[in-house]
Amino acid sequence: MDGFLWMFLPIFVAGGSALLSFYIMQARLEVAVSKERETLAQAHATISATEKMMEEKVRATEESAQRKALDAFLADLRVEERHYMRESKSFLVNKKAMVLQERLFFRNIPLSNWVEHEMVVEEGGDIQSLAKACSIFSAKSVGEGVGSGRLLK
Repeated sequence: MDGFLWMFLPIFVAGGSALLSFYIMQARLEVAVSKERETLAQAHATISATEKMMEEKVRATEESAQRKALDAFLADLRVEERHYMRESKSFLVNKKAMVLQERLFFRNIPLSNWVEHEMVVEEGGDIQSLAKACSIFSAKSVGEGVGSGRLLK
């Protein structure tokens, strides 16, 4: 029995050492895998944050480009306006009226026909303020006229 013990003891020790070394290597492998997973998670977080930031930058750039294009388009729109005085004489009434004509242009291309407004002028009235108040293409009257149901002569 003593012989068997001396013969199998090195085999048991070798088996135990192999088992111990297997568990130690398994633990080291799990630590290495967890470190790689942590690094991978950080890389994914960085990539997703960068992707979101790039999408926001692209969206902001598109909005800026659209805004610049709209500003350039609106800068090419202009209004040509002319006015003159018309007097109507009848037996008892002498009526003075200012006729305002406006036309909308894109660069040098007319977008509308002449729009004509006739406004009665009272004695001592301010003709320039009357012309600005009745203009349909000015920013003030366009803002008021859209949806307000304002009727123009």
